[in-house]
Amino acid sequence: MTIINNFSTMLLLLSLLLISCKKKQESSKPTTENISESVYASGVIKTRNQYQVFATGNGILQEIFVTEGDTVKKGDALFSIKNETSILNKENAKLASDYAAANTNSDKLNELKINTELAKARMDNDLMQLQRQQNLWAQDIGTRNDVDQRELAYKNSVTNFEAAKLRLNDLQKQLLFTARQAQKNLAISSSMVNDFTVTSNANGKVYSLLKEKGEMVNMQSPVAVIGDAREFYLELQVDEYDIAKIRMGQTVLLSLDSYKGRVFEGAIIKIDPLMNERSRSFTVEANFVSRPDVLYPNLTVEANIVILTKQNVITIPRNYLVDDNYVLDEHNNKIKVTTGLKDYQKVEIVNGINAATTILKPGK
Repeated sequence: MTIINNFSTMLLLLSLLLISCKKKQESSKPTTENISESVYASGVIKTRNQYQVFATGNGILQEIFVTEGDTVKKGDALFSIKNETSILNKENAKLASDYAAANTNSDKLNELKINTELAKARMDNDLMQLQRQQNLWAQDIGTRNDVDQRELAYKNSVTNFEAAKLRLNDLQKQLLFTARQAQKNLAISSSMVNDFTVTSNANGKVYSLLKEKGEMVNMQSPVAVIGDAREFYLELQVDEYDIAKIRMGQTVLLSLDSYKGRVFEGAIIKIDPLMNERSRSFTVEANFVSRPDVLYPNLTVEANIVILTKQNVITIPRNYLVDDNYVLDEHNNKIKVTTGLKDYQKVEIVNGINAATTILKPGK
């Protein structure tokens, strides 16, 4: 009885084995359709004119005049930064400007004016005395020495008068120069104080505030991110092995995690010629042709850049290829084929089989 049972079990196993061997392989026929070859790229959404706002000097963030999401215009105040050094410099410049003002130095000017007037009065008097002595000498009154003494006195007074005028002119020029210089320094110091009010460089939207009131800021760390409120574009990274295939105007098919299941379209507008040595990739920019209604900067994107498209060609599933250059016919014979374009699921067959050929899927 045991021998019969064992024999029955063996027959059952043999039958199952024969059934599995006779099970047909999955088959298919080529399809005539369009196919596109594309290059994969990843990237982010950016706004046009997006830039980081930096402080114009070191200090404490005293006031924040905007909030995230606000729309700003060029020149609108964003932040004010308190810097004690610049305030003190302005006060010192104001003191110097006040001291250099002409009315502050009026005493010096008046003194030189009086000295100049006195020197002129002496010169006029010495001239009169010289003329009187010359008249007397013409009448044989007095001596030649008296005339010479009067001439010498007059020449000295002329020299003293000219020197007094030069000193007066020099002081006036010096005071004018000092006053203008002090005014310029005051204007520069005032401008530097005003520089600590950070303004927007363009019309746009405040997308991010990176500092809080009371924090220290400097000229190396960004304080905010501002960009266009409506115009967005794609910044994509393309591997160095694929960059030679990229051309201006090529179609970009893209998907976003925020809009799963939807595909949007763009077009290449810029190819950065400098490779990023760390990532071994090139930056490529694209504009939206069709886009979601709502977008935000820095959303991640996965894209396929279409480099070539063919219409009405024979295609088969890529997993039907054997060793990349063969397919199996209905009798499991290998047929050599020439392939063309490939995408992630299909491959173009240039020759070797036609649309009526039945092909088998290779076994694992």
